[in-house]
Amino acid sequence: MARTVLIDAGFGNLHSAEKAFQRMARETDGGEIVVSGAAEDIAAADRLVLPGDGAFPACMRALRGPLEEALREAVEHRAIPFLGICIGMQLMAREGHEYETVPGLGWIDGHVVKIEPSDLSLTVPHMGWNDLVIERPHPLLDGIATGDHAYFVHSYHMAMDRAGERLAHVDHGGDITAIVAKDNAAGMQFHPEKSQEAGLRLIANFLGWAP
Repeated sequence: MARTVLIDAGFGNLHSAEKAFQRMARETDGGEIVVSGAAEDIAAADRLVLPGDGAFPACMRALRGPLEEALREAVEHRAIPFLGICIGMQLMAREGHEYETVPGLGWIDGHVVKIEPSDLSLTVPHMGWNDLVIERPHPLLDGIATGDHAYFVHSYHMAMDRAGERLAHVDHGGDITAIVAKDNAAGMQFHPEKSQEAGLRLIANFLGWAP
């Protein structure tokens, strides 16, 4: 049975994400869902999910050491499917500029910067529901269309240096990257576990994804 590990790196309450992944695993025969912060579980996983909330520098530092080594071995060398959620997606970038410049995992060619809407009446953080704009097809987007809603809570976003690695965006006084993917790694800036039907569909698609 395939095992999906939700990585508990200490930056966020994973309860709602765990419940959503367990539900879709039951409905799609998607295997076992485990929450763990142990490097040995990460190294042995068939799929990995990195959810969470927080500031880029602190979250990246929390990964340093055995967790990052196990994560890189699984994603870069064994090429298992990986999904970053919210700060987990941002950490996939080359670097983040939240308070200070910190190198990220480097899996997506982008950098994380503060949201600066062109319309000053729009608030930061970008919080609440927004309509996805799909830019290119991908197996993770099966059954997802432009106009589907997703739930966001963030003040920083990933500015793309390579447009082809972005699958979808939303508008908040300018383009905000919503979904990225490259090879066996993908990320969602929003919380799929809080995004109702579209979010559950995305989780199901990830559990069946074979890049």
